[in-house]
Amino acid sequence: MHLYVDVMKGNGKTMAIRNIVKEGDDILTKKCRTVEKFDSRLAVLLDDMAETLHLAKGAGLAAPQVGILKRAVVIDIGEGVIELVNPKIIAYSGNQESVEGCLSCPGDWGITRRPDYVRVKAQDRNGKEFVIDGRDLLAKAFCHELDHLDGIIFKQKVIRFLTPDEIEKLG
Repeated sequence: MHLYVDVMKGNGKTMAIRNIVKEGDDILTKKCRTVEKFDSRLAVLLDDMAETLHLAKGAGLAAPQVGILKRAVVIDIGEGVIELVNPKIIAYSGNQESVEGCLSCPGDWGITRRPDYVRVKAQDRNGKEFVIDGRDLLAKAFCHELDHLDGIIFKQKVIRFLTPDEIEKLG
């Protein structure tokens, strides 16, 4: 069961903090369905995902991580929320090895190899198509979150897991 809690924002708008699904839940291994309805339910989902992401202090959150098998992602690496509906990677280049973790795998960290440049084609909450480029951390976030939409968690991409001492040094 995937629960969430209603939270009243200062502007009178009700938002919801959704429960983040943890590793071991089958939903994280399933391929998500294409979003076909761009309606108020999708808008609420995206708003709730953004609120949940901020509360959890993460960089990205995919719909299956809140129990919804839809191709929707929110990312915020400190430059504002990016919403991606039905995203597809259409170009990538380069290589980066860096530390990666996941809100669905709390306490687990590893070194992954990802492209250092990614171009994504997606739709916004109203169905309008757009293209967005990401480098470095944003490229890694795009790859990580889009993997979730295909039932892949970051641990499947880890080259080496961090030791408890290395994790402690991350702060």
